[in-house]
Amino acid sequence: MRPLDVQGQPKSSRSKLARMGWNSFIVAAMIGIPLLLVFGMELIGRGTVYETWTWLTANWKLFELNALIVFLVFVLIYCIIGSLVLSAGISALLLSIVSLISYFKVKLIGEPFFPWDIFLNKESMNILPLVTTRTALVRIGLVFAIVAVIFLFRLWVPRLSLRPVTRVVLGALCIFALYSFGVRAPWVGTLLDRAGVNEIVWNQQENYGTNGLSLAFTMNVKNTIVPKPPGYSEPTMASLAESLNDMVGTSTANAASGVKPNVIFIMNEAFWDPTLLPNVSFSEDPVPTVHRLQQESTSGYLLSPQFGGGTSNVEFEVLTGQSMSFLPAGSVPYQQYISKPIPSMASYFKGLGYKSAAIHSYEGWFWNRENVYKHMGFDSFQSKDGFQNPEYRGDFIADDEVSKSIIKEVESNDNPTFIYAVTMQNHGPYDDHRYGNNNPVKVQGSLDDTARDTLETYVHGARDADRSLQLLIDHFEKSGEPTVVVFYGDHLPMLGYDYDVYVQSGFIPTAKSDQWSLEELKKMHSVPFVMWSNFDMAKEQVPVLSNSFLSAYVLDRLQMEKPAALAYNAELSKKIPGLLRNLVIDSDGQMHASVPASAAADVEKYRELQYDEMFGKQYLAKYTGAPSAAGAADPQGGGAVPNADGH
Repeated sequence: MRPLDVQGQPKSSRSKLARMGWNSFIVAAMIGIPLLLVFGMELIGRGTVYETWTWLTANWKLFELNALIVFLVFVLIYCIIGSLVLSAGISALLLSIVSLISYFKVKLIGEPFFPWDIFLNKESMNILPLVTTRTALVRIGLVFAIVAVIFLFRLWVPRLSLRPVTRVVLGALCIFALYSFGVRAPWVGTLLDRAGVNEIVWNQQENYGTNGLSLAFTMNVKNTIVPKPPGYSEPTMASLAESLNDMVGTSTANAASGVKPNVIFIMNEAFWDPTLLPNVSFSEDPVPTVHRLQQESTSGYLLSPQFGGGTSNVEFEVLTGQSMSFLPAGSVPYQQYISKPIPSMASYFKGLGYKSAAIHSYEGWFWNRENVYKHMGFDSFQSKDGFQNPEYRGDFIADDEVSKSIIKEVESNDNPTFIYAVTMQNHGPYDDHRYGNNNPVKVQGSLDDTARDTLETYVHGARDADRSLQLLIDHFEKSGEPTVVVFYGDHLPMLGYDYDVYVQSGFIPTAKSDQWSLEELKKMHSVPFVMWSNFDMAKEQVPVLSNSFLSAYVLDRLQMEKPAALAYNAELSKKIPGLLRNLVIDSDGQMHASVPASAAADVEKYRELQYDEMFGKQYLAKYTGAPSAAGAADPQGGGAVPNADGH
């Protein structure tokens, strides 16, 4: 092949027409390749050519905006790499990976790929076992085969580079334009408005489905920054603090026993009551302990902000009393926002003289718990490495081992103990036959063989979780130490692609979550919780309660003093017990797609309190006399110690 000049044309005596032909080819490629890439990305996400073409023809302006964003990415890569074909291959590879990740995330947990997912590091590897089915591997293999073919074109097509000056100028313009899209600069806002873009922040699956992956992903970049509420100011928080000071009680001990009880929270991985599935029967009750406690003790349903994954977000709500509703959809506070001390139940109990301990039967780095637990004020954290020769059930440490660790932790402390424990045994996926064919609870009903196997595996784990709770009850019934146990799941389990078991059993009518009614949305986010104590506590039934209100509720039941922010939570929960981004449930049980006008001012105060604590100036602490975030993690002035296991 003849040598090329910096523009990629031959140096020989080829005619000007031939050189113009190469330039025309470059221009055509720079226009055509982004259009093809957008079509391919949407095809991966939507699954069929028909659905992709239907979206394109009905939303051609949105298609053009997606193509513009992909054009900027492709041209930027072209300016950096300097080879047209290699740049096309790299762009196709990068965007295909993004599309595949988003596709599988939607299939598994109903959420697309967000900008902040990039920072999940090792957590993202946890999805690999979920995408090893034959259908998934065929889809992945086909995509990568197409990308490989693109790279092979380099054998026949010249480098076709641009002049250095052109690469620098064009690359800078691409960076500027992409940045403008990310922060939604005024000119971008005008462009989006003229194209009729409707950003559906409260339903990101619909947002991506309507606007296209590239555009929706880019619009979400700005959501990595949490905006200050319009009414947030020092005078506003000072006024709110004054009213909160009147709410805070003075009792710091349980009235019934006269002493401080051990307080144990157990967030059991994906725990839910499978007997709620219609048209399905079980050979025996898989969760008899929970069913008994629902009759004998305080119990109810928690409204989880998650489905199928995102355990740390539920943890965040419970431990801090703050709501995911005020943060960008799909965000992960443990990864994104908590990088300094923050008030939590751990620091609260520590301030009362408790030992605050965290226990989790998985890797300590997962969801950044090693660092976040220190910021929250836990005295110790026992992760997977801290379990000595534990029993495994499938790939994960058995729930019984977590119960044994809880007992050991309580018995080793002279002071009362606050424990937040997170299990792992019943983590999905559930199509792995992890227990062999030894599923003690058999399932019958309107399910195909794959769905039945998936459900039986899940039910086996739920049965073990129920038994691990009974193990704790048996121990503390005999113990002389007053103890209360709060047991609940973090979210409903992901039972197959596209909510397979839920749809086949008739629990929900369709796998398209954007078509669910508010009642169906509530069902898919409601997990049971039970409270048990070895001292007298009046029984209560709680129809619905958001995870962010659980800690305030428990402190109320124990007649313990509440921090100012949790005192506000307790009052708000009387008006709005259920608060999700796209589902609000009032005290009468009425469901709303957004906050009703009657509660808007109260919910906005809640938002301001959360912003003050997480991102603001901590004015509330200043005017209530509570420890600021800087001192909340350790009221005595010392930092939290490393993991109990030394890791």
